[in-house]
Amino acid sequence: MRFVTIFFLQSVLHSASTQAKEINKLFGIFTIAAVLLLLFVSSLIIYICIRFRDKPGNPIPVQIGKNNRIELLMFLFPTVMIAIFLVLTIRTINRVMKPARGQPDVIITGHQWWWEVYYPATGVTAANEIHLPVNRNLLIEFHSADVVHDWWVPEFGNKMDVVPGKNNHIWLNITNAGNYVGACSEFCGAEHAWMRIRVFAEEEPAYQTWLDANKKTASIPSDELAMRGMILFQSASCGSCHRISGTFSKANIGPDLSHIFSRTTMLSGMMPMNEKNLHAWISDPQLVKPDSKMPDFIFSRDSVNAIVHYLTQLK
Repeated sequence: MRFVTIFFLQSVLHSASTQAKEINKLFGIFTIAAVLLLLFVSSLIIYICIRFRDKPGNPIPVQIGKNNRIELLMFLFPTVMIAIFLVLTIRTINRVMKPARGQPDVIITGHQWWWEVYYPATGVTAANEIHLPVNRNLLIEFHSADVVHDWWVPEFGNKMDVVPGKNNHIWLNITNAGNYVGACSEFCGAEHAWMRIRVFAEEEPAYQTWLDANKKTASIPSDELAMRGMILFQSASCGSCHRISGTFSKANIGPDLSHIFSRTTMLSGMMPMNEKNLHAWISDPQLVKPDSKMPDFIFSRDSVNAIVHYLTQLK
């Protein structure tokens, strides 16, 4: 049983950050130079084929052994072009990949196969869906909990390896509010294809509203079934892997579930967030996402219903 989520069109040409604009500007210069060179070489080949084609009664053209001017031109032209491209590339790198200074705004940790998102200034922890403000210089730091991953949202331009034991970073200034999708771009295991990224770029008031909502502790069960679900969650070792703020569940092996039902998708964008999909996931995790780290606790249907009902109240 597999699920399919339809994602927005991804394109590196749709610049949504100052870094992407710088990278695309450099790419545009390279493309123009390549097209002009292609036209020049193609025109030269066509001219030579016509000018020196075999004609009846024509003698064999004079063979030239060497031409110092042409050889010097053939050496100087590519050398100058390479030097120009080198300078432009270094300039773009300096503008896009500035050294990390101060505390990061966001720390993103890659796991097999999901993304942990931590906001140091507020202590907010989320998973897979990243909320970021627009028109602000953001320092994003990357960690890996297991193997090499790779963070990439095409519209943002920057692409960064997420390596075990090494903290990498990017600077990001998002210019356009909206929803953006990306993916892990380094093969990292069986469910690599379902290690998607969703970024919600928001104006400052909306971003602060989201932060304030996620700083709050998890909702208290409002009915008997939800209370039973919370007790089952604690007693069945779910809390040994997951964190729910305001409860005894403090682990960070699996995603933070404090506000799970406020997310639009689950399992790294694999399917929409709803009761039906939560029920299928908890009932048989390996059927839904093979080789995931989530164990099958073989819950009864009533137990699954109680846990799902509890999780749907965590907003």
